[in-house]
Amino acid sequence: MPGMDYEALFAATPSPYLVLGRDLVIVEVNQAYLQATGRSRQDLLGQCIFDAFPDNPNDPEADGVQNLNASLNRVLASRAPDTMALQRYDIPVMGHPGSFEERWWSPINTPIVGQDGRVTWIIHRVEDVTAFVQARATGKRPGEHLTERDALEAELYGRARELQRLNEELRNAHTRERQVAVTLQEAMLQSPDLARHQDVAVRYLPAAGSLNVCGDWYDVVDLGDGRFAVAVGDVVGHGLEAAAVMGMLRSALSAAIRALERPAQALEVLGLYARSLEGALNTTVVKAMVDPRSHLIIYSNAGHPPPVLVHPDGTCMLLDDAVDPPLGARPQHVPRPQAGQPYSPGDTLVLYTDGLIERRDEDIDVGLARLIEALGRHSLLNPEHLADALLADLGLVRGAHDDIALVIVRL
Repeated sequence: MPGMDYEALFAATPSPYLVLGRDLVIVEVNQAYLQATGRSRQDLLGQCIFDAFPDNPNDPEADGVQNLNASLNRVLASRAPDTMALQRYDIPVMGHPGSFEERWWSPINTPIVGQDGRVTWIIHRVEDVTAFVQARATGKRPGEHLTERDALEAELYGRARELQRLNEELRNAHTRERQVAVTLQEAMLQSPDLARHQDVAVRYLPAAGSLNVCGDWYDVVDLGDGRFAVAVGDVVGHGLEAAAVMGMLRSALSAAIRALERPAQALEVLGLYARSLEGALNTTVVKAMVDPRSHLIIYSNAGHPPPVLVHPDGTCMLLDDAVDPPLGARPQHVPRPQAGQPYSPGDTLVLYTDGLIERRDEDIDVGLARLIEALGRHSLLNPEHLADALLADLGLVRGAHDDIALVIVRL
């Protein structure tokens, strides 16, 4: 609203508010918070919140710092508000060093996200519910103005504390499950030959909200005489089941390309294997062999988005001359097509899964055009920097609704 004095509005807000930086240092405070804590602005501004309000050393069960710190870090990581259960967090008594006053709070932590997508500040809002909690504990009303509604709210604190305990147990269980899932995914995506290729960059981003596991994969395989093969694939679905199928298909294709070398033959073998593997049908995959001696890329594509060959001047070419249906899409075995594409030293080969270009309610050609435009704009970057710039330009640094695997090869 034009002419609105937002600084004065914040200062006059009746609920207590702090504004914290990413480092959890207090950068602003309103009058209600100062009154609730008995502090002045000079007491708080520029201090880490946990230096200003440490745990009560006389209370061996004090967990206010631990719980608030966990909540604030969840906000930084998720960029979403975090509502805490009723929380005991005693505060030091001003003018009496070592003395603490019992306090109970109902906190909400809300992020303010900057243009770079990172949390810039956190708004820490609290309500002092000490009177309610003490009323419940003693069975007495702390003042004449405590209403029946106040007493009912006080009764809720015990249930809220139990809910907080259960939520913490669920978070810990989810963390353990995620650690197992991540370990499994990392083991299945190991590519020993990749370490020998300094001009190859890979990225793997699971679908947002997943356990960090998915059905997308990438691989790099050395074939001798300087030749090597690269692949990306996409199993239908997300989660541990899709990741398990992915691991089996990836291993099978890695073995097939070592034995057969021709990408089309390797995909034919993989297609036969996929028919016997539950959850593998309609998997898409593209395999390309790079021969530095003849400066030739030989590739075959089973229903996958086409690789892109990027020239140093920013022009791009889609490698779409050997496209066939996904694995298991045909009822009978049919030889898969294969094509060759010459390249020049300094060109860049880009393989990816559809999560990089697909968007909801948008034709895939729009996403493909967006990818080509970004590749042309950053064609001179080295593979690692190109991968980062590409994800940034496409708004995918923090993942998307679908899984993403990306391989960038400087030829």
